[in-house]
Order: sequence, then C-alpha cells, then structure tokens
Amino acid sequence: MRVQKISLLAVAVAAGLSLTACGSSDNNSGGGDSSSPSSAASDTSGTQASGGSTGSTGSTGSTGSGATGSTGQNGGQSSSAHGPTGSGRASGAGCTTAHLSFSTSGGMGEGELIVNMKNTGSADCTLHGFPGVDLKSKDGTVSASRSKLTAPTVTLQPGAETRFTLHYPPNNSGGSGETFTQLVVTPPNETHSTTLNAGINVPVTDGSGPGITVDPVGTGK
Repeated sequence: MRVQKISLLAVAVAAGLSLTACGSSDNNSGGGDSSSPSSAASDTSGTQASGGSTGSTGSTGSTGSGATGSTGQNGGQSSSAHGPTGSGRASGAGCTTAHLSFSTSGGMGEGELIVNMKNTGSADCTLHGFPGVDLKSKDGTVSASRSKLTAPTVTLQPGAETRFTLHYPPNNSGGSGETFTQLVVTPPNETHSTTLNAGINVPVTDGSGPGITVDPVGTGK
C-alpha cells in the first residue's frame, strides 16, 4: 500500500508540473497575441501613408487641369483679337487684294495709264513698294519693269484711294503695233492678283526702244 501511494504522489506531482508548463506556454502565447495590435497599427499606418500618396496624385491632376484651362483662355483671347476690325485684319496691316477695288484712268501725258486702288475694308491698311503688272495680248504676256523712283509708305483709311502709274511707248509708227487688252495687277507684298481690261497699243520694235515701266504705289499725280 505504501508503494502504491508513493507512485500516485509521483504521478500527481508530474501532472502538476505538466499543468504548470502548459500554463506558462499559454501565457507566452497570450504575449504573442498582445503583439498583434502593434502589427495592425503598422498595417494601418501603411494604409494611411498610401492614402497620403493618393492625395498627392490627386493634387497633381488638379494642377494639370488648371494649366489646360489657362491655355484655353489664352487661345480665346487670341481669337477675339480680330473681332473689332470686322475684316479679320489688324489696323495698319498690309492691304490685301481682297480688300481693294481697282480702276484705270488716263495719265497726265501720252503713254501713261493710272491704276487706282481703293480700300474697301473696315480698317486702315498700308501699301509700300512696286506692284506687279503683266500686260496680256493675243500674242503673249509682257511684264512691266520697275522705274527708279523711291517707294513711299501709303496708309489708306477705309474708303481712301491711292494709285500708281504705268508708262508705255505710244504707237506713233503708223503700223498696227501690239495691243494689250488686259492688265494683271498684284499689289505690293501680295500674292493674289486682279485682272483689268485695257487698250494699250505699243509699237512693235526690236527691243531697242523704250520699254514698259511701272512706278511704285503712291507716286505721281
């Protein structure tokens, strides 16, 4: 009986030690659980940092939108700059063929033809230089040469006129000569032309006689 009691006591002591070890292990496990909130906080902090980065991206997008809007406003201001003139030209810009009317009249002497130009636009415009003049006949085209006169700058208000003079040798030879029936006129610094009817008769020569010349715009009577 004594031996059996000692054995039972040993078993109880061993069981107690085992329970103590388990309790210690459970406490250590609980300590591990207590560290979990720290890990969660770290995750939350990381999420907040990520959110901050997203907010920064949104701010950049806003800046880009603002810059685009500013560019659009500038474009609108540029397009409205032509509005007050009505003709799409700034005041004092070069006269264009589309905003000029043309007519011809006799010159001060024989062998002269005056070409008149009137500003039909709604704004002032300027002319400076020599016009281009091509004379057409049934046999071909002759281009007028420039005279030696100095070209002034002419400013035309709406409805105002200016002119230039075409010089040609009159046909006093007694022969039929050469008759030019059309003038193709191009204003200075322009690329578009207008065609005028004419009746200019010149003698047929070997080229040794006087040629056809044109004065700059704004000279002569």
